[in-house]
Amino acid sequence: MDSPKPTPTVEMSLDALSLAIGKAAGDLNAVRGEIDRARADINSHNTTILREVVSAAERVIAHLARVDEDLKIVLKDLGERD
Repeated sequence: MDSPKPTPTVEMSLDALSLAIGKAAGDLNAVRGEIDRARADINSHNTTILREVVSAAERVIAHLARVDEDLKIVLKDLGERD
């Protein structure tokens, strides 16, 4: 018999969000460095890139914009608590 999953509490949810943001921040900073190096290499060699890379970059930008908006909502709601 499976034991029931605990109902997430606000504290659990905020803890999970904080951990996810911390991990994402590190991952995003590492990727940013790689992207900056690739841009410099592409510019110095006048290299073209695949259209798939441009499309993927546009999807990532849209996704990050949605994440930013959702985080603003979380912060707004936390600020309005009693």
